[in-house]
Amino acid sequence: MSNIKWQINAGVGLITLDRPKALNALSLDMVRDLRALLTNWLTNPDVEAVAIRGSNKEGPFGAFCAGGDIRFFHEAAITNDPALEDFFTEEYSLNHLIFTYPKPYIAFMDGIVMGGGMGISQGAMLRIVTERSKLAMPETNIGLFPDVGGGHFLSRCPGATGEYLALTGQLLLGAESLAVDLADAVIDSADMPAIWDALTNDPTTSVTERIEALHQNTEPSDELAPPQWLHPNIDSIFALETINDIAAALENDGSDWAAQTLDILHKRSPLMLHVVLKQIRVGRDLSLADDLRIERDLVHHCFNTEHLGRSGHSSETVEGIRALAIDKDYSPVWKPPHIEDVTPDMVEPFFVSPWTAQNHPLAALK
Repeated sequence: MSNIKWQINAGVGLITLDRPKALNALSLDMVRDLRALLTNWLTNPDVEAVAIRGSNKEGPFGAFCAGGDIRFFHEAAITNDPALEDFFTEEYSLNHLIFTYPKPYIAFMDGIVMGGGMGISQGAMLRIVTERSKLAMPETNIGLFPDVGGGHFLSRCPGATGEYLALTGQLLLGAESLAVDLADAVIDSADMPAIWDALTNDPTTSVTERIEALHQNTEPSDELAPPQWLHPNIDSIFALETINDIAAALENDGSDWAAQTLDILHKRSPLMLHVVLKQIRVGRDLSLADDLRIERDLVHHCFNTEHLGRSGHSSETVEGIRALAIDKDYSPVWKPPHIEDVTPDMVEPFFVSPWTAQNHPLAALK
């Protein structure tokens, strides 16, 4: 298998993402291999539970998954490679499979967990982080939106923190992710190997008993301090109706936090900020399957924005990836350049599917 290692031991299917030089960023082959493996294990009586981890250059753990392979996105968009469309269809199908998996699925989220890494971990029954964990949905930084089910799991964060995280791409360090319901337990990274091994090192006990012991050994502390970025004004400001309203409220707030937050938003794609705010608001009332179908529509429009006469080199997403990962000049040229320049006519077509309900690439999701 391509960059995926696995074994079945004492009733547990063990998966290790093994592309450490790329921080385990997901390729199309990795998505396909993961989906095929998990689908096979659905009916395999030898697999009663699943655990997944990443690896770094020294071995297991240290990095979970940095997301999708954005360099591939860039090249495929420019060359009109049909594999780009396949990637998102198959990745979102994988996300749905994980979120609805009928067997216990445990994510060991040590190190980087971003974008696509969140998509293969947020659906877990137990999400374990360490002091080295760095969680984020930073897609607005590249002119994209928080996909892989982000409209589902971010919109269900407390209050308006989902809007805040989606728009800013705020980095969550270790236990900070527990404060917004994006992790269930935090342990010391030095204990990760022992916790992992405990799932399989006593085959005389049942898998259920071993998972119950794992829960007991990873119970979160009630004394975790709220992260500094979790400002008390997030709920009032990021619950406002429009991006323009949010920006104006931050401008009028007067605090250092508001000034820093507004500075972050001004570096993001204005167009995609408007799209993302609507995505989170719409996703709050949708099932996971319906949310993923909308995200599949959105990502198609991100690379093929026909209503704006843009695709390939000229799309917000390709420009954002160019600036961040290809040329690394960190100076994307967003169109339009200002939040107040974005009109509803630019935003609404993102939410119009290019497919009929019957022909949608994710029509089969339940």
